[in-house]
Amino acid sequence: MILKKEERTMFLVTKKEEIFFSLFVEMSEFACLAASKLDDLINNYVDIDEKVEGIKKIEHECDQVFHRVMHQLNKSFVTPLDREDINTIARELDNITDTIEDTAHSFRMFNIKSINDDAKVLSDLIVKSTVELNAMMIELKNMKTSKLLAPKVIEVNRLENEGDDIYRSAMTALFADGMAALEVIKWKQIYEFLENSLDACEEVANTVEGVVMKNA
Repeated sequence: MILKKEERTMFLVTKKEEIFFSLFVEMSEFACLAASKLDDLINNYVDIDEKVEGIKKIEHECDQVFHRVMHQLNKSFVTPLDREDINTIARELDNITDTIEDTAHSFRMFNIKSINDDAKVLSDLIVKSTVELNAMMIELKNMKTSKLLAPKVIEVNRLENEGDDIYRSAMTALFADGMAALEVIKWKQIYEFLENSLDACEEVANTVEGVVMKNA
């Protein structure tokens, strides 16, 4: 009997190839850490330079794990998922820490003096989203039998939708409060950075949902 490509992959996967799942978990842990550090920056707005540099260091460490994924992908004959899917998940996880770093830099770059409540709410949603993604990555290797992945995907999407509502409300208030033009420009950019971080989380969740369906 000649097996289809996906069937051969399923039966030939070894513990060695499962390293991809471990690397995904490691990248998601860096995303959680970066989100937590951003939340600390926003809610305890002191020692700005030190905190931004700390997030930059986390992003660099996540980049290193991403390169390990690519190196492993290049040398692996058999992979537990399609190569394209492994590449996409890794890149999207890396993008979360990238966007969080961009957000952190924006506070220093725009010389922000104080933080408003909408930014704090959006930051909290980013933290919650990365926690869900971390749980999702831990569970991914069990995708064929897992009952937890689908609810995690739904929750990340819910958090992103909540973030959209906060973002729109914040932008509306921004242009209605009579704020100085320069401050409007600064905060418009910051809200967009925060929203981009939430979008990056949702991208991972949606990709995982597609991978699970493909491998069902």
